[in-house]
Parts: sequence; C-alpha cells; structure tokens
Amino acid sequence: MPTLSSRLLVVTDRHQTNGRPLVSLLQRALTVSGLTIQLRERDLSARELVTLAREVQALTSSHRSQLLINDRIDIALALEGTGVHLRSNSLPVSVAQKLLGAQRLLGVSVHSVEEALEVESQGADYIILGPIYETPSKQMFGPPLGIHTLERACRLVRIPIVGIGGVTASRARAMRHAGAFGAAVITAILGAEDVESATRELIDAVTLAS
Repeated sequence: MPTLSSRLLVVTDRHQTNGRPLVSLLQRALTVSGLTIQLRERDLSARELVTLAREVQALTSSHRSQLLINDRIDIALALEGTGVHLRSNSLPVSVAQKLLGAQRLLGVSVHSVEEALEVESQGADYIILGPIYETPSKQMFGPPLGIHTLERACRLVRIPIVGIGGVTASRARAMRHAGAFGAAVITAILGAEDVESATRELIDAVTLAS
C-alpha cells in the first residue's frame, strides 16, 4: 500500500502566490525539505495542466518528493509514479483505484468523520480532513470542524489523516498532538514572504510535534 512520504503537504494555488511564479516558490520550499506537493490548478486546461505538472515533477523527482495531481486521473497517468488526490464529490475510490492501479498513492478530501470512515472502508491510502480552522479558501465547506473533530477522526480511522484549513505552525503542532499524520497548507507557504523560513517552521511543527 503506497504511503505519504512527508508529514507536510503543499496544495498549490498559483493565484495565492502574491504574484510570484508558482514553480519557483515550490523549488524554494523543496530546498528545505522533501515535502509532498498536491497540484491543484482547477482553471487550467488539460494541456496547460500537463505542462505545469511536468515542470513540477522535474522538481519533485530531483528532491525525491511526492507529487499528487488533484482529481485528474488522466493527467496523473501521463506522468510516471504520480499519485492522485480526489475531491470529496469525485469518482468513487474503487473506480479510481481500478484506473490508477495499486502502486500509485490515492487520497481523498473529506469534511466529516463519517466521510473519513467511508473512504477508509473503500480503500483510500490517506485522507485530508478539513477545514479544521477558519480559512477563506475553505468557506464553501461550512464552519471549521475544530481540533476535537480531528481528534475523534484520528481515534476512529486507521489510515493517515492530514488536517487542512487555517494551518499555522502552532496549529500544525496541535493537529499532530490530536493524532493527525500531518498538515496540508496553501498560503502558509505560497503566500509567505520568506518561503524557506515558513517551510522550515512548518516541517519542524509536524515532525517534532512538541
């Protein structure tokens, strides 16, 4: 069963980089640590997304890091060894697994403990649960779940759970203490003025959990 290689995931959004090129920011973050990158650029065409994915894969390969493609199984299959992260309303896990094969990492976004248990039973490799804290990028999913919901999910679910939503270093540390495998961020790294320092601080939080 494939596993996450990093406790810190960076979910991309090139519209939240303060006007800076996405790939160069990812390169800066990867020089600090071999974090996992989830490429999520929903407004790109398939051709544009493949081009960007190849650029990002060149970075992740050179740093021995994981690359996940958000929801686009076709794009992932065009790139050797790339995993997929499904939206909560996407294809069923069983269907995605048949298309991807057993060797590629497959994760799913969920927004409740019940959804987490369901996708675990379907065979997902890991779960991203959120929003745990208030964040503008996740307002469409309703009010934040809170750390106690994350803690409950981690008690009931056996596969790795990654918390997302309003993550800071201190909140990432709290998530780890609640039982989460790690944390996923967007603007905490992509919007940071000092990308390297922000990455280092978050890696320390999810790794040391102290």
